[in-house]
Amino acid sequence: MSRLAPGTRPGLRASCSDLVLDTDLSRAATEALLRLAAEMRRSPGRFRKALAGRILALVFEKPSLRTRVTFEVAMKSMGGDSIFLDSRGEPLGQREPVADVARNLERWVDGIAARTFRHSTVEELARWASIPVINALSDRAHPCQALADFLTLRHAFGRLKGLKLAYVGDGNNVAHSLLLTGAKLGVAVAVATPPSYEPDPGIVDTAAQLGRPAGAKASAGAKVSVLHDPEEAVAGAHAVYTDVWTSMGSEGEAAVRRKRFRPYQVTAKLLGKARPDAVFMHCLPAHRGEEVEDAVMDSPRSVVFDQAENRLHAQKALLWMLLKSDPRA
Repeated sequence: MSRLAPGTRPGLRASCSDLVLDTDLSRAATEALLRLAAEMRRSPGRFRKALAGRILALVFEKPSLRTRVTFEVAMKSMGGDSIFLDSRGEPLGQREPVADVARNLERWVDGIAARTFRHSTVEELARWASIPVINALSDRAHPCQALADFLTLRHAFGRLKGLKLAYVGDGNNVAHSLLLTGAKLGVAVAVATPPSYEPDPGIVDTAAQLGRPAGAKASAGAKVSVLHDPEEAVAGAHAVYTDVWTSMGSEGEAAVRRKRFRPYQVTAKLLGKARPDAVFMHCLPAHRGEEVEDAVMDSPRSVVFDQAENRLHAQKALLWMLLKSDPRA
């Protein structure tokens, strides 16, 4: 990652951290972030000037509701501001190299949140920018969503270690982040997908290692499972999670996916295989009647809108950790 010598440019830091993949945050840092997010939810006024004078660039190649609004509100509620760069019609790297975009933005703003198709785009921004870069969604991971999800579970159950989360559907970017962050926090994660739609094996292996305490046997710690039977995955789960069957960029596969994924729809019957106190989760937007039926989405067990709210609190904590203008704040 490119770094400038101290004093090269007044006002910009010579070193910083990024959140490109969930593994960029250690277990201790992730736990601290969730504690801070919970405090920010309880006492938002305490942090109203924490990012005074800071500006975040939002560089988005994809449409957004929750991600854009929560990042903008997060910055403004802590005394900072944001600027939105709409790249939906012109992906990064098309008009000029991603490296040049990074080296321009670092001269004007204090951080970059990038929502891109290719994960490599976020990696390249982080490689060249001397300011923090946040993955606001890529084809490989969605770490900000996972932070909000585990904040939601922490609030619902009062703990994380020892919980089980069952993810049913496509082994996509959200599944990757749930595996990595969940295992890191001591949450068992079981993923059920149709054959050939499993999460990336490298991600699964990394999650398994993160879930295993140092020196422990493979059977110890937070278990990671990849299955094809949704009922097996859901059995004993504290949370049942799903996502759309066709992610942005894969629309040409929609018809085939609807057929392949039909047995993986989260119904009241499937949710009933989980624990009696289990909650239903979805990162939104939802295709009601496809991956989830209305009876589940709108049930008292659904925490999908708590997840959406917690995007704000989790991202406030992340921004504070990366951009805070006063270390004593």
